[in-house]
Amino acid sequence: MTARPASVRIALIQERAANTQSEAIALLEKRVRTAAASGAQIICTQELFNTPYFCRTQDVRHFDLAEPVPGPTTDAVSRLAAELNVVLIVSLFEHRGPGVYHNTAAVIDADGRFLGKYRKMHIPQDPGFEEKFYFTPGDLGYPVWKTAYGCIGVLICWDQWFPEAARMLALAGAEILFCPTAIGWLADEKETEGATQHSAWEIVQRGHAVANGCYFAAVNRIGKEGNTEFWGQSFVADYHGRMLARASVDQSAVLTADCDLQALEQARRIWPFLRDRRIDSFDGLASRMIDDASAAPEES
Repeated sequence: MTARPASVRIALIQERAANTQSEAIALLEKRVRTAAASGAQIICTQELFNTPYFCRTQDVRHFDLAEPVPGPTTDAVSRLAAELNVVLIVSLFEHRGPGVYHNTAAVIDADGRFLGKYRKMHIPQDPGFEEKFYFTPGDLGYPVWKTAYGCIGVLICWDQWFPEAARMLALAGAEILFCPTAIGWLADEKETEGATQHSAWEIVQRGHAVANGCYFAAVNRIGKEGNTEFWGQSFVADYHGRMLARASVDQSAVLTADCDLQALEQARRIWPFLRDRRIDSFDGLASRMIDDASAAPEES
């Protein structure tokens, strides 16, 4: 068995929507080869990498974009992963069965094996982000995978706002959290809310990295699609929340960063957040709200 590496180089592929799914896959292969040539060992796509962000409107024709997972796209990228000896995380529109669809990330190990998939748990519903129309909430929990280059977990876009999701992955042993994303500004909000929205997005994810003693890699898309301008700025933060790498607002990028797994272990020893959790005091987290006497602790 191959020894666990002391450090791993990761790459995030920030891209705009392609014209067709076949074009998107061809572009992905090009970007993956570039990343591998630069030494990247784990490579992640943006959310729904091989389709436009179709969730801007409710249209039943968009369901035709979905595919089985595993299926044609995972078969193609599995061959690429094995050829280049890299781990690939690809975000897809999954057709599970008649009328049931998921927003899904597939994980392929460096030998081309399909390790499994994560289905997006938190599904947003906002103007321009009509995701509840398309996606059934995930039912696979928060799996982690021991890949050839480290233990990883995956969240997808709206999941990135929920501290419980990142914590579940850290508790299961994840060292690097990847988050394929499609987030941007609506045209009528950018001037007044744009800077605040982007700042909140970045801060909350850097906070997950700190609170869980892990690396956090968020990979966004770019370009304008309808009324939405995706803000790019994919990034990698370390376990202290320090920014290791950040892409531009509007340019395609193969963003790389080195994740020192030995240093991460040392950081967790000095900042033992997982050790010091008072798990006996968290019963209320399983409630929607703590709003009645039955949910309050008894007085001694």
